[in-house]
Amino acid sequence: MAGTSLAAMVVVLATAAAMQLGGERPPTGSTVVIGEPDSESTVTWAPSSPPTGPGTGAPLADVDLVLGGTIATAQGRRVPLVDTGGIERAHRLADDRGWLVIGPPSLAGRFLWAVAPDGTARVLLGGADEIVLDEGGQQVAWKQGTALAAAKVVNKELVATVRAEAPAEAVPLRFVGGAVLVRLAPDRPGHVLWRLQPGPLDPGTDRASNRIFGALPDGRLVAEITEGSPEKSCLTVLNPAGLTPAGRECGPQLSGDGPGSVSPDGRWLLVNGRSGRQEGAVLVDLRRLDPSVDPVPVGLAATGDVVWSRPGTAYYADAAGRLIRMDVDRVTAGRPAEPLVIAGLPDGIRPVVVSGG
Repeated sequence: MAGTSLAAMVVVLATAAAMQLGGERPPTGSTVVIGEPDSESTVTWAPSSPPTGPGTGAPLADVDLVLGGTIATAQGRRVPLVDTGGIERAHRLADDRGWLVIGPPSLAGRFLWAVAPDGTARVLLGGADEIVLDEGGQQVAWKQGTALAAAKVVNKELVATVRAEAPAEAVPLRFVGGAVLVRLAPDRPGHVLWRLQPGPLDPGTDRASNRIFGALPDGRLVAEITEGSPEKSCLTVLNPAGLTPAGRECGPQLSGDGPGSVSPDGRWLLVNGRSGRQEGAVLVDLRRLDPSVDPVPVGLAATGDVVWSRPGTAYYADAAGRLIRMDVDRVTAGRPAEPLVIAGLPDGIRPVVVSGG
């Protein structure tokens, strides 16, 4: 492959001839293998013990949750996971076809598993520095070293792989309208949309965006940009072509960290930031991007991904591992988001909110 070093990334399709599809740990090595709130609510966690197969119980939330080695579905099913290892992110496939789950970084890299409805799993991708999925679970992008790649997910297999060269420090963050949003370096502003073209990655001209949180229904991107210096930033909307500001509107200064997420209807941004003297998760009305309009305080700060189950409801985990349910009507009425205490959940297990469905 001209221009891309195969030594930097070895791709092996995960078929039955290449590897066992279930019951095996993923391979190790350096190659990439395709293969303070005012109230609380309590829900009870009671997985089958020992977990021999899917069971049922009361739903814990209106989204699926990964709780250690079990997926608790929004319908009340308890699905024990078989040989997936730790899970950092998860996506539920449509039509009850199971899940795609991504493991945390490790010495062997990240792994992507396809999990069947009964909890059995097979490796689709292994050994990558970073892995991201699109909103439908139909495409995956990954990076290792200077190799950036993307493929379609068809019948839980990866097909039609496209590869490009990218700076070693560049990181894929998410899919945006069929393209992959890539941060050029973790320690300085600047992003580019990779439109799945082979060859060297065009770095573009954006050197102002600190964070890009997602897309509006019309395709424009919600972003935090610098204004002359890294210490001075604001929230604005970018054109997808060139990632340039779509207008003069510049909203509040967030002064937070973390990915954040735009609601499905494009009305709200839930992100860590500051509202007055309060720091934590905040809600920004994207129809009123004005520095004089303070974000609405939500409550405890988010860690990991924020997942919207519907336009007015989002879930996330806080630093202590508590599951937080954010209801827009509740928060805009002046009441903080509601922690859901999962009674019986063993110590040290942090809930992972599952996207999709």
